[in-house]
Amino acid sequence: MKIDLCAFAKINLLLDITGIKENGYHSLFTVMQSVGLYDKLTVEDADDGKITVTCSDPDVPTGDENTVTRCAAQFLDAVGLAGRGVRIHIEKHIPAQAGLGGGSADGAAALVALNTLFDAGLSERELCVLGGRVGADIPFCIVGGTALALDTGLIVAPLPALADCCVVIVKPDKNVSTKEAYAAVDEIEIKHPRNTAMLDAIVSGEFETAMKLCANVFEQAVNVPGRVDIKHIMLQHGCLAACMSGSGSAVYGIFSDITTADACAEALEEQFPSVFVCEPKKAGCEILEITA
Repeated sequence: MKIDLCAFAKINLLLDITGIKENGYHSLFTVMQSVGLYDKLTVEDADDGKITVTCSDPDVPTGDENTVTRCAAQFLDAVGLAGRGVRIHIEKHIPAQAGLGGGSADGAAALVALNTLFDAGLSERELCVLGGRVGADIPFCIVGGTALALDTGLIVAPLPALADCCVVIVKPDKNVSTKEAYAAVDEIEIKHPRNTAMLDAIVSGEFETAMKLCANVFEQAVNVPGRVDIKHIMLQHGCLAACMSGSGSAVYGIFSDITTADACAEALEEQFPSVFVCEPKKAGCEILEITA
């Protein structure tokens, strides 16, 4: 059997660091949103007893350090299928080191596909627990849509979907190391966003109010060349929100309609090579085709 599916990127509508745990991990309060920028995965069983991961981007490592490889190993071990062979190909479109959760999205999609491929019957929560052992954003990428994620990512609470809108995403040339970003934010005194107000606005369906509350504490510590210019162009074109996603370096703008989003994207493309226009999604991944 072979399964083709989309693994959707995520943006952080709000991202706050609320503390550091005894084990050194950061405790987060973040509202995340799946968006229509995606990688495509092909997952199939194999008779060689190996987990084989390949990728269209030669810069992506595909060995034991790859998130998909690790998720597949976790899954097969958990359902008593260690030693079964699987082949997973990643057609890469989500930029790396951009704060868009590309690796996490791929890992989440792999877990969902393997659960279907082997008819394992694991619940969404069980998949989230497996994914959480590999990466903090994977549980959200399994749940998808609009959701609040807390602590180290294992607590995921779905929220009402956003109103219809368009998202413009720009990936500057600079990559950002997540480890270095956390180290930088640890060195400053954070000004915390209005977390509760953001939740209240989303739950109440006050879309424009929620957009005014979009914020990311990493912008206080991580310097991304071009970010100010990107946000300025987005604001000039009437965006409802402009913010960095994750630990960077991608910046997104949210627009009320496709016409203004496209106009903004066209202006941004004059200065930045990686510009994407997409819409919010209500799931973290989507199965496209199952071939027997």
